[in-house]
Formats: sequence, structure tokens, C-alpha cells
Amino acid sequence: MLKQITVYAENKKGTMKDITGILASHNINIWGSVTNESSEFGMVRMIVSDPDKALKELSAQDYLCRMTNVIGVEVEDKVGNLNALLTAFLDSNINVDYVYLSFNRDTGKPVLVLHTEDMEEAESCILSKGFSAI
Repeated sequence: MLKQITVYAENKKGTMKDITGILASHNINIWGSVTNESSEFGMVRMIVSDPDKALKELSAQDYLCRMTNVIGVEVEDKVGNLNALLTAFLDSNINVDYVYLSFNRDTGKPVLVLHTEDMEEAESCILSKGFSAI
């Protein structure tokens, strides 16, 4: 399983630049991210090269953060592959809370980052259906 950092931040000009600047100044690479916003606050979910250090450094700058387990699934870059993965989850009665994309720097393949309530069951489903979990 992967460790995801979620940052809850005020929705104002320069916030993303500040977050990425903190990470860059501590030599932490962002491997994948998704940002959701509302009128006042945003939520940035990220897979980074050093999640423990990212949590520490962002928290030290008064950002509200948390670390969560997520699964990375390496998927082939071909039509219908995402649908096949989601069908496997549906067939196993697994609800996916959210997904976003990254990529495996070693293989160059897309990596679907996902979260569900039962991570162990989801990982077992992925492996039994022939997908590669990261």
C-alpha cells in the first residue's frame, strides 16, 4: 500500500505554490496529486517521495494534514482497462471512494491511486483479477 498525504488548506491565491514550495525545499517529489476545492477550503491529496517528512514539514507550517493508506494499481494504457478494474470491484461488492492517476516511473505505466473502506479486501481483489498493486 501507498501512503497518501492529505492537506486541508484555505482556498486562496498562492496556497498551492506555498505547499509545493515547502515540499520542494525539503527535496520531496510529488508523484501524483488531486485537488478538490470548495468556496473557502481545499483538499490536496498527494503521493510523495517521503510521506513522513512531508507530513512533518507541512504540519510545521500550520497546514492541517493527515496520512492515509491508499492502493496504487498499475494499469495498461489501453481502452477499457479502467472499466475492467472497476468491474472487478463491483463484482466483489467493493465501493471505491475516489481515484486519481499517477504513473510508475520505472515502467512508464499509468498507476491508478484509489481509496476504499476495506483496503485489504480491495488489494486482494486486485491481485486475484490479475492487476498489479503497488
